[in-house]
Amino acid sequence: MYFESREQAGQILANELLEKYRYENCAVVALSDGAVMVGEQIAKALHCLLTMLLIEEIEVPGEGVSFGGVSQNGGFTYNGMFSAGEMEYYNSEYHGYLDEQKREAFNKINKLLGDGGLINNDMLRDRVVILVADGLDTGASLDVAVDFLKPIRIKRLVVATPVSTVQVVDKLHILADELHVLDVKDNFMGINHYYDKNDIPSHEDTIAKINQIILNWR
Repeated sequence: MYFESREQAGQILANELLEKYRYENCAVVALSDGAVMVGEQIAKALHCLLTMLLIEEIEVPGEGVSFGGVSQNGGFTYNGMFSAGEMEYYNSEYHGYLDEQKREAFNKINKLLGDGGLINNDMLRDRVVILVADGLDTGASLDVAVDFLKPIRIKRLVVATPVSTVQVVDKLHILADELHVLDVKDNFMGINHYYDKNDIPSHEDTIAKINQIILNWR
């Protein structure tokens, strides 16, 4: 399944969610800049809060594989696709590198956050949280988001994405209360492959937009 744009994919997901969640106390939490474009359509349809969780993924040098990610509260979560043996190996082999990358990632997040930030626990507490991605290949960002949400009392965790790998969907059946995935791929070609338009705003522009939405919502 291919989409004209992230906005179009978001509208399809919004239609799926509308009947059940139109009058619920919801919050849409996007996992990336592209996910904000998807999530904005859902938030508009549900008339609910839209925000973004800042996540910086850290890759294994030269392998194109994610170790895991750092969230805006400074917590690090390993890629849940790793076995215990793989995590032990990578942690041993790249211990110094990993620690340095964690520091750099958190510093980068802090610079982007500026004054105020994007999410605080009160925004999400006692709400249906709809985690939105524009595509899920490894699920690393999802692991980080679930860890971030653990100390927050939420009513329900819904995950919505236009496209995902089979492995991530299998994981989601355990992590989430409800899934909305428009297409599941055995052979995932990269997120941008599934959209005709890939004109994603800069990280800074996305954050400025989100912070303005939150300011207006408050």
